Amino acid sequence: MQASHSTAVFRSKVDRKLTAIGLAIPGAAILAIALSPKNSMSVLWLPLTLTALVTVFVLWVMLSTYYEFQREVLVAHSGPFSWRVPLQDIIAVRESNSVRSGPALSMDRLEITFGAGRVLLISPADKPAFLAALHRRAPRLA
Repeated sequence: MQASHSTAVFRSKVDRKLTAIGLAIPGAAILAIALSPKNSMSVLWLPLTLTALVTVFVLWVMLSTYYEFQREVLVAHSGPFSWRVPLQDIIAVRESNSVRSGPALSMDRLEITFGAGRVLLISPADKPAFLAALHRRAPRLA
């Protein structure tokens, strides 16, 4: 965790299994291209380009998933995506291992319920410190 002024940043926990899956997909594509019948480069440029883009996207998400308290808002970042949850809108926080999609790189998750039944799944690496920071900013959740 890093803290400055009223900002606190928490990296996502990363499961090895999820990392393996994320890297296996572009790896399998590269292997398939390498083992395919040798065609001219004019035919291979599209799958090579798509594989490169998928690889960059997977790495971007894996390296840039984190959670940040910005004054009165929890912001979850993951690659090109971000979610903004006003702290006053958070209704509940509980442990979860849901497989639903969210900015979480681990199955060791927190489920944040906010607004009209909306849910955000996150996986801070330092869950106790994250929860302590959340409770300091939103004491009514304690």
